[in-house]
Amino acid sequence: MRRGRTGTIAVASALVMTAVLGGCGITGGSGEVTLKLVAADYGDTEANSSRHYWDDVVDAYEAKHPDVRVDVTVYSWNDVDRKVRELVDAGEAPDLAQIGAYSDYAAKDLLYRADDLLSIPVQADFVPQLAAAGQVKGVQYGMPFAASTRVLFYNKTLFAQAGLTPPKSWDDLAAAAEALKAEGVKYPYALPLGPEEAQAETMQWLLSGGGGYTDVSGTYTIDSAQNVDTFTWLKDELVGKDLTGPVAPGKLNRAAAFAAFAAGDVGMLNGHPSLMAMAEKKGVKYGMVPTPGADGASPNTLGVADWMAAFKQNGHQEQIGDFLDFVYADDQVLDFSRRYDLLPVTTSASEAMSTAEEDKKLKPFLDQLLLSELYPVGETSWATVSAEIKKRIGEAVATGGDPRTVLEELQATAVRADSAA
Repeated sequence: MRRGRTGTIAVASALVMTAVLGGCGITGGSGEVTLKLVAADYGDTEANSSRHYWDDVVDAYEAKHPDVRVDVTVYSWNDVDRKVRELVDAGEAPDLAQIGAYSDYAAKDLLYRADDLLSIPVQADFVPQLAAAGQVKGVQYGMPFAASTRVLFYNKTLFAQAGLTPPKSWDDLAAAAEALKAEGVKYPYALPLGPEEAQAETMQWLLSGGGGYTDVSGTYTIDSAQNVDTFTWLKDELVGKDLTGPVAPGKLNRAAAFAAFAAGDVGMLNGHPSLMAMAEKKGVKYGMVPTPGADGASPNTLGVADWMAAFKQNGHQEQIGDFLDFVYADDQVLDFSRRYDLLPVTTSASEAMSTAEEDKKLKPFLDQLLLSELYPVGETSWATVSAEIKKRIGEAVATGGDPRTVLEELQATAVRADSAA
């Protein structure tokens, strides 16, 4: 545990544990109220750990609020949801948790509503798509904290060698993949349907084919005709023609696909902003275009958000709300987004980023935000459905696999999970 000048940051991420164990000091105000916040680590080294961001936020907040202390614990993304679950199950819920899913807690009436906490201007400033995705039965419980979208990355050097221009449609993408294969590119199109993040690649393709996981009413439609057509095309036109590389899509994880792109071995793949830094570090020249769709650029793209949830157990409603109003101020939101190549979750910060020269690399992703569609995270069944997609979707494009059968089985799982929820 490290006790800072004005707050307590207990860092449980493996990336930062060594630095934390280097020494402890104890200072800080007496504080009539202590808010406990569990946060995720977006950094990949100790130097850029989210601990440093929260240090700065807590210092600034406590300097203005000597009667409140904020005690922050930072865990790696691999652990944070599990850690929060353990705390809640043990009857020791934090006041705030910055996590990947919130709806199951809301369904058990464990969370404050956003409008019980935030000032009207702050709540109204959330990007509309993100605010809507934070709702359970029309009430917002999940407060978006970080966001990203997906675009198609392509290797400019490999494209130039093959005489290619960026694809706009599926047919363009398949033709480019054929040309890249002829040039000996290891992964003409990297299709990561492995268990790490298969639900993301899957949804990106479903949207580009005019489908998705749910319809406009929120009912699961995983086995819709559009979705079956999309995965049939993937199986026949990319995977079946050996255009997705030496690793079967169901075995290829996103991290491995990103690493292969940064190594110069991938012609095209769907990526989020963190891939930019990975590619630049390795000297890979890349371009970015909107995701190709069945008949041209896809009208929708995948949006992903992480959530701030406020638990009722300890009370502190007033202090939680005041702290969150501070956290969602433009300077805080922009600072976090810029540190970790993420998109602002508020409209005002998004507008500021869209015109700032320092943020021009993120503009392709920002432009997609208002066109994005998010996972159905407001459904308490989503965790079960997502886990099954991660486990099974690779079978839909595997040799001997049948896309329709796999999607029908996933739909049956979704219906059962929805009924149970």
